[in-house]
Amino acid sequence: MKRVNVAIIGCGYWGPNLIRNFLRIKNCAVKYVCDVRKERLEWIKEIYPSLYTLTDYEVALKDPEIQAVAIATPVSTHYQIACASLNAGKHVLVEKPLTRTLEEAEKLVELAREKKKVLMVSHTYLYSPGIRKLKEIIEKGMLGEIMYINSIRVNLGLFQKDINVVTDLAPHDLSILGFLLGRKPEYISCTGASHYTDGIEDVAFLTLYYSDNLIAHIHVSWIDPIKLRKITLVGKKKMAIYDDLDSNEPLKIIDKSVEKIPYYKTYGEFRMLYRFGDISSPHISSEEPLYVECCHFIECIQHSKPPLTNGMEGKEIVRILEIANQSLKNKGAVLKV
Repeated sequence: MKRVNVAIIGCGYWGPNLIRNFLRIKNCAVKYVCDVRKERLEWIKEIYPSLYTLTDYEVALKDPEIQAVAIATPVSTHYQIACASLNAGKHVLVEKPLTRTLEEAEKLVELAREKKKVLMVSHTYLYSPGIRKLKEIIEKGMLGEIMYINSIRVNLGLFQKDINVVTDLAPHDLSILGFLLGRKPEYISCTGASHYTDGIEDVAFLTLYYSDNLIAHIHVSWIDPIKLRKITLVGKKKMAIYDDLDSNEPLKIIDKSVEKIPYYKTYGEFRMLYRFGDISSPHISSEEPLYVECCHFIECIQHSKPPLTNGMEGKEIVRILEIANQSLKNKGAVLKV
């Protein structure tokens, strides 16, 4: 299989992780690392002396040996850099969210289609063995009908300058929910507050309303004292908890449920039957999700196939984010998706 040469654009918080994982892949080579900050490039050069470092990513785009770029820059720059990359004939992987606005996302998807290039969004949790196992469990009906989902993604930092906490963190949870449920919410409500930077919310609560009385709640924050990455699913048969920070047992299936006693004469006779069973922890591979994602990107390029987290999927997340932020500005108004 022909080698794919990659340029990494942006080496701040996430870029070094991309470099490390792309360097692990067979038939893939990282040639350039680009960033406007010379001190970051100097640091990268110390770790990876063989890589070329550039302050101008356009130089990498002009190199005919480069087939693909991975973009890990501020969200406000995603559209410009991705457009330039696609127009230069490169395949593109973009850190979430795909773009700042739905209009930009639609244009990128159309451009990628026109240029016949792979456009992939880095919704990394969809490549997590734990999340993929959870989807398998749901599809087998082990949890029964899902009644509600609660997701919490909080920590102290990292504060962003150009986007709020909803746009920064909620794409993870929105992509996970879309993947697990195979459908989108019908309505959404979002509330939040800014405590440190005017106009940029640092804590928020999203409520998603689905058909069949399913409700999902997402709590995102940059200002919590403890780092948490946890999703709880409550089904009519069983319940599940996915804890991304638990390296030993990230997924637990809890054999608990509630049943109504069908016959009663008066309200005083009304009873609930609580069933308590075992807690099991399925074996989950320890393979790094980002590595799986990067391998998938290269494979899609080599075999001309659409990625799991393609531009259309990324566009849908941007659309939901726009509606959530509109609700946020309107004090939690319930809006149709």
